[in-house]
Amino acid sequence: MFTGIITGVGRIAAVHDLGATRQHGKRITVEAPAGYLEDVGLGDSIALNGACMTVTSLDAAQRRFTFDVSAESLDKTSGLAEPGPVNLEKALRAHDRLGGHIVAGHVDGIGTVSHFAPVGESHEMRILAPSSLARYLAYKGSITVNGVSLTVNAVRDSAQGCELSINLIPHTVHNTALHALKPGSRVNLEIDLIARYVERMLGAGASKVAA
Repeated sequence: MFTGIITGVGRIAAVHDLGATRQHGKRITVEAPAGYLEDVGLGDSIALNGACMTVTSLDAAQRRFTFDVSAESLDKTSGLAEPGPVNLEKALRAHDRLGGHIVAGHVDGIGTVSHFAPVGESHEMRILAPSSLARYLAYKGSITVNGVSLTVNAVRDSAQGCELSINLIPHTVHNTALHALKPGSRVNLEIDLIARYVERMLGAGASKVAA
């Protein structure tokens, strides 16, 4: 489990194929900030741009670790198979503060940035989310974008999907990899865990009544 509070910005330094076909995944090498890996061990979970991955090798002196990602995961996520900055968050410990919201590290869909521009001292980011996620998105609700816990400021449904508007304070822009986004960028989205269960419970209740 995670909180959506980014604890470091790393960089994908190398991508290696695990096989010769499209069914094979990739081994990703990530360069972490200085000191970031001091309390990390093999098998630990780290969320990269919101996707929970397992550390498969570790070199704290070189500030590098690797993880293997399957072809299925690559198909359902964005930004994990090419060099560039990535948001990092270590798994939540029982005594940690829950500063964001409960995040599972499971990507529910890929959105597309439709607008990213400064507004006063902050930035407004608008994302077109898949229509299948629209019922989970609400004004002042929580959404995870590339691993960052954010608050939805507005929601607008359309034939193309569901566009949500988010305000990014300067701290978030400067201390995450979100600053590298631009219109057209694809982002990993995870819906609020509570919304997921509420939708399931309401759906199950409706099915029982119909039966």
